[in-house]
Amino acid sequence: MAKRNIVWTKTADVQFSGILEYWVHRNKSNSYSKKLVHLVSERTEQIAAAPLIYKSTDYNNYRVASLGNFSIFYKVTNSEIIITSFWDNRQDPNKLLKILEGE
Repeated sequence: MAKRNIVWTKTADVQFSGILEYWVHRNKSNSYSKKLVHLVSERTEQIAAAPLIYKSTDYNNYRVASLGNFSIFYKVTNSEIIITSFWDNRQDPNKLLKILEGE
């Protein structure tokens, strides 16, 4: 199976950027955000190389890769991986359902 390209939706990009900004503001440092960027980069590379290794969900063929307090929700196509949500697991799960049902 060929390695697929990673594509972030606008929603996922806004979520990820917001989380990074939150932690920079909260910690008065960007060290945690840099660590998170590195972890997400590693995880997305794993997803691109072997997209079916992470857990499937009940929503429109989504899969989810966990990163502790965060989750990456994505869809697999023949040519790419579409990251639809970067989710902080401590948020209201009903908000996530609305995002997943809307995609």
